[in-house]
Amino acid sequence: MLKRRTLLKLLGVAVVAWCPRRRSWLGVSEAEAGVDPTPTLDGTLETDPGTLDAFSTDFGNLVTHRPAAVLRPGSVEDIVKMVRFARSRGIRVAVNGQAGTDDSRESHSQFGQALTEAGLAIDIKPLATIFGIDETRQTADVGAGVRWNELLDAAGAFGLAPAVLADYARLSVGGTLSVGGIGGHTWRFGTQADNVLELEVVTGAGDHVTCSRTQQADLFDAVLAGCAQVAIIVRARVRLVPAQQQAMVFELFYDDLATCLADHTALLHNSPFDYHEGTLSRRADDTGWRYVIEVAKYFTPPDMPDPNALLAGLHDDRSSAQISTTTYTAWQLRLDPLVDFLKSVGAWGTPHPWLSVFIPGSAATSVVGDIAARLTTADLGLGAALLYPVDTSRIQVPLFRLPNEPVAFALTLLRFPTDPTTAPGMLEQNRQIYDEVVAAGGERYVIGAIPRFTQQDWRRHFSPEWGRLTSAKHRYDPDNILAPGWGIFK
Repeated sequence: MLKRRTLLKLLGVAVVAWCPRRRSWLGVSEAEAGVDPTPTLDGTLETDPGTLDAFSTDFGNLVTHRPAAVLRPGSVEDIVKMVRFARSRGIRVAVNGQAGTDDSRESHSQFGQALTEAGLAIDIKPLATIFGIDETRQTADVGAGVRWNELLDAAGAFGLAPAVLADYARLSVGGTLSVGGIGGHTWRFGTQADNVLELEVVTGAGDHVTCSRTQQADLFDAVLAGCAQVAIIVRARVRLVPAQQQAMVFELFYDDLATCLADHTALLHNSPFDYHEGTLSRRADDTGWRYVIEVAKYFTPPDMPDPNALLAGLHDDRSSAQISTTTYTAWQLRLDPLVDFLKSVGAWGTPHPWLSVFIPGSAATSVVGDIAARLTTADLGLGAALLYPVDTSRIQVPLFRLPNEPVAFALTLLRFPTDPTTAPGMLEQNRQIYDEVVAAGGERYVIGAIPRFTQQDWRRHFSPEWGRLTSAKHRYDPDNILAPGWGIFK
């Protein structure tokens, strides 16, 4: 029987060599003298147009960068080999956790961050093994290609769950750890990156390394929320927490922003709830926004939460409050039906000029008020606006940047424009809002789409940790081949 690599070569699917003269990959039918043969791989290196097209765009559908080849690794060693090969030949490398499938746009990346022009794209999906769940230590050991919903399902068999889940759980572990990962549990447990105990990575130098807070801590700190600038995450050991069976969910409505923010902050410091987020909701007469606190209490019958006790001391319009009960798992996967709907109407494949920023608590009323005053439903399309507090002391990952205050508010515009031609205007609005937020002492969450983001902007963003990142970059990716789509290091 033919080996897989031999069969793929005969079919003309796999790459077999790099041509320095052309600076391009060659298939078996194009092989010629004077080329560099690629390493023997357990997986494949592909250049067919369909594969390259699939790895040319991201969820944002705003930027296109076409790689020259795509590595589908059959092992971590494949990544080691190809990173070393790429480094020695000056080939840029980007990692993508979602491209090339029916769910190819299920990603945090919105502005070309996971793309590379004429370089090597690495498909991390094959590294999707859940190696083990330690019920006693409440940890999970997973490959970077595992999706959080898959880990949620596997951990649930042990009565456990990831400490922090993003609102949308079909994202890859490696992808969200590279940017931080936030959601309705961040107020208590920090980011997803804060709940990592150990990482296995392949550095830009091509070294396979295990790191943690006590072992090569400089690398560990530069990888988490480091935008994949120094190493590729291939495996992670993450913290789990006990899971309950049910969720009692509350939507609390406010007409006054300051009152809503005050209740948000009060809950942040003394909350009986397990989940805490919030949204903006358009008034029925389209005259402006109402502000919503969304919280949930987890429980297992026969225990039952007392809604009146949970809501005591809050100042919402209680007559408008909506209370519902669902299963714990259904609540964590609550966006799946909405995403299926957006896909069915074609909205999942349109441009998504999202924006996510952190506003200092002291400036939140004025900054959010000014933004809300000019924000229209057309600015969101079929999307939504999120607004909720963050206890900045809960977030210890150095490269996850936040305002220098005890409380910050995350404001996220999840734009799904009904008219794609409005996307450029939304991008300009993103830049304007970002500049206003920075002037008020705020920061961005790096997943968003902000045009003309310069190296000076990145230097300011990562300050005072810029030195930490640049030092790690020089040490672990000395030839600057990793993650060019961010534009952090030209």
